[in-house]
Amino acid sequence: MEQRFLRSLLKPAAYPESTSAVELVQTHVSYIFLTDDYAYKVKKPVDFGFLNFSTLDRRRFYCDEEVRLNRRLCPSLYLGVVEVRETASDGAAFFGEGRIVDYAVKMKRLPAERMLDRLLAAGGVGGNEVRALARTVAAFHLQAERNDEIAPFGSIDTIRGNWEENFNQTRIFCGTTLGGRDFLAIEQWVERFLKENSPLFAERVAGGFIRDGDGDLHLENISLGEDGSICIFDCIEFNARFRYGDTAADIAFLLMDFDANGRPDLSALFLDEYIRATGDGEISRIVDFYKVYRAYVRGKVESLRFADHQIPEPERNTARERAARYFRLARGYICRRNLPPTLIITCGPSGSGKSFAAREIALELGLEIISSDVVRKELAGLPPHARRAEGYGEGIYAAAVTTRTYAELLRRAEARLAAGRGVIVDATFRHAPDRLPFRTLAARHGARFSIIHATCGGELVRRRLADRGKDPAEPSDGRWEIYQRQMRDFDPPSADEGTVVTIDTSRSVAEIADSFLEALGILPCG
Repeated sequence: MEQRFLRSLLKPAAYPESTSAVELVQTHVSYIFLTDDYAYKVKKPVDFGFLNFSTLDRRRFYCDEEVRLNRRLCPSLYLGVVEVRETASDGAAFFGEGRIVDYAVKMKRLPAERMLDRLLAAGGVGGNEVRALARTVAAFHLQAERNDEIAPFGSIDTIRGNWEENFNQTRIFCGTTLGGRDFLAIEQWVERFLKENSPLFAERVAGGFIRDGDGDLHLENISLGEDGSICIFDCIEFNARFRYGDTAADIAFLLMDFDANGRPDLSALFLDEYIRATGDGEISRIVDFYKVYRAYVRGKVESLRFADHQIPEPERNTARERAARYFRLARGYICRRNLPPTLIITCGPSGSGKSFAAREIALELGLEIISSDVVRKELAGLPPHARRAEGYGEGIYAAAVTTRTYAELLRRAEARLAAGRGVIVDATFRHAPDRLPFRTLAARHGARFSIIHATCGGELVRRRLADRGKDPAEPSDGRWEIYQRQMRDFDPPSADEGTVVTIDTSRSVAEIADSFLEALGILPCG
């Protein structure tokens, strides 16, 4: 779309209904104009091979398809297709009699705070919501179209072709959003999985699990109404090949998104409820393969956003970080297949970066984190983000409270190990006697025991703690003076305590994760 048209569509006068303001949101394939009550989605004239909106007729056709397909899961949201017309003032508007310069999908605007990604970040998503969502998706899949035209999209040849396309389109991002070694490792693992599991893919086709699904089922495309309604929108309309596929591939996107947001527990809950609702117990054998695929595709999409210079630089930089994270998650799904039951503890004073390292490692290995900061405040009857400017060893940080906190951490860790799940316990673990019970616990359950020893320079710690004090969502009460006292009272872990991995947290995210996975011997080599 020409810049003069874009500029004019940012004016309230370009809309048939009154609006106080217009906001523009861009993806790599769309311009989305948000008014007070509606959203107008205009497709960019791009051709990525897998997606071709290069002509006006194509954009009109795919606008119609978007409305038709999305009304399956959210009929009241999609109002129809409208024209973008040239105006006498050399601009454009969504009404009038001028020349048609483009088309747009018109939708009701959903409340941003009810989007599933926002609700999850705010702690507003629990078991009831996830189970209801799983049942909704299950019902959709049970009724979704399947026929002889759709079934071949679950074949090995089609799936291999999809992967080859992904690899061809992401090779240019090696060294920016994607590590070259990771690229080769994922490529080699995919080929091995396809060769070793050919009968499984054939069974899925024969069982009727290849259907016309959603294709883009993730947190940002789901809205939960306050009345309990569920709206799933923005499915894949531009290429049936990405929508036709195994129902496992469809739900894998959402499962992956829960994982990427640090909630593997909700991912597991959704899968359990989905299996109960559909009776598809065999899906567990293949869903992880599709999680790798979904994480990789998400990394590709964010990389394309990073490469789109029409998008403002701050948004491009965010896209670059997100792309790298999704690619690391794809790698992580492969790494964790070689990981035995594991108990990991962090070790380091406030501000050393141990919690950050724990989060990034948990992302790749699919482990739940139990935080001493959160548990300590729970035991004190405080919300996690309540700030307590206690002195060193005083109040909720007194020795007796700390002993009780570590006992609760141990109890919760044991519950996870007893259930066959790995876990990371995030605490300072300043003293060797605090670490010993966790090592003993791991041995009792036959689990691998590792210690993340986080280190970095004092000035970086000072900056981190200052920034942390300004973050209302941060549960830690760490301050510079607390760090100094902890350092004087700190017993560094020794090799005889188990696998100790010392990590310099001033390094990049990728380097932090790589160093730990290499120490565990589970980093795939390309």
